[in-house]
Amino acid sequence: MLPVPVHLVLIAPQDIVNVASAVRICRNFGIASMRVVAPEVELDAYRIEGVAHNTAEFISRIQVYDQLEPALADCVQAMVLTGRERAAKRRVMRPREAAPELLAWGKSGPVALVAGREDHGLSNEELDRCQTLVTISTDPSYTSLNLAQAIAVMCYELWTAAGGDAIPFKSPRREAPPATLAEHELLFNDWERTLNAIEFFKTRQYDNVVRSLRETLFRAGLDQREAKLFRAMSIEVIHFLRRMGVLLPEVGPPGSSPKVAVAPLAEGASATGAGAPGTSGERGE
Repeated sequence: MLPVPVHLVLIAPQDIVNVASAVRICRNFGIASMRVVAPEVELDAYRIEGVAHNTAEFISRIQVYDQLEPALADCVQAMVLTGRERAAKRRVMRPREAAPELLAWGKSGPVALVAGREDHGLSNEELDRCQTLVTISTDPSYTSLNLAQAIAVMCYELWTAAGGDAIPFKSPRREAPPATLAEHELLFNDWERTLNAIEFFKTRQYDNVVRSLRETLFRAGLDQREAKLFRAMSIEVIHFLRRMGVLLPEVGPPGSSPKVAVAPLAEGASATGAGAPGTSGERGE
């Protein structure tokens, strides 16, 4: 819940789905209650909960009013969502600056966030009942927002202004310490063995591939469980190939230094040619 009582006041909602979406948003972002003024759709609790699951208790507390005035009577501040420009000079704010101010008013008593009427918004008389207009910035070529979308934007700003983003992410079920360098070396060796077994280096430069593999896995910051999982994958590839009867080159046991096929040097060739395409033999230590 938000630290202060914020009430969502919906004026003349016409679509039960929008009402239900607003209920879900209220539960998402800690809004205290919903007050509905002159609804133009039956507020069927069963249908609302069919869209906003597990909200029966909140729905049971929805209050219905015939007019806006009594719905705001106990509030010390009412901010209204609107995209309409007014000829009269009014106080207009964006959601991000309005949210902390509404929360500050909430320390003195109940406050209201007012929104409504999907087809043509709120009347001037309804806007006049609220102290502050809140307008969500949009592309000027298309400013119309769905009612539930607009409510969601403002409620999210209220939640973050109250410190909602400080809630920590859920920890993994099982923590594991970072993989050690020794565990990394076993992982690298096993993947080099596997790549050699499938003749991956036949047309690729051995040193470049292995170095890229090392850099990629180092950047990943693997923990011990992840390193063991990736090792198991590489080992299983070789086991699978053997079960399928594939004749493999000698690659040694898991975790051992890989044996890389290299070609015999042509007369006058440099030793740096080891690992070139079409090679055979073993890598020098």
